[in-house]
Amino acid sequence: MPRLNFPLALAAALLLTVASAHATIRTETGLSDSRVAQSETYRLNVPTEKSSATVQVRLEVPAGVVITRFEVSPGFGRSVKTNADGLVTEVTWTGRIAPMEYARFFFQARNPAEAGELVWKVYQTYSDGSVVAWDDSAAATPASRTTVR
Repeated sequence: MPRLNFPLALAAALLLTVASAHATIRTETGLSDSRVAQSETYRLNVPTEKSSATVQVRLEVPAGVVITRFEVSPGFGRSVKTNADGLVTEVTWTGRIAPMEYARFFFQARNPAEAGELVWKVYQTYSDGSVVAWDDSAAATPASRTTVR
């Protein structure tokens, strides 16, 4: 029977867990691409990756995306910021996502009329006051992306 190198196996498992976590946005069907000017249901998946609970999630809406409605998220409050045209530019959910749990936030939106890449910036606030910026500000905190074709 082959013998496992336990420290190496543990490090690989932890790296895989971290690499597969993070705040991500995908289509309702799990894809990271969509079509030009299409109405789409998006889901924001937010895992708590610390020993402190997540208490707030803020999403900056990429230019050209028009959010039309939100799915109710039991246990969470939601506030939005809009621009002069009444378009949603930022969404903030407040509630509690305990350690080792995750939450999904669904919303419907219309994609931009031109092909390109949407960069979704998400800011996750923990009960200890720390904020993780999923906005490409560091290699370990990538922003989620959707390719619009």
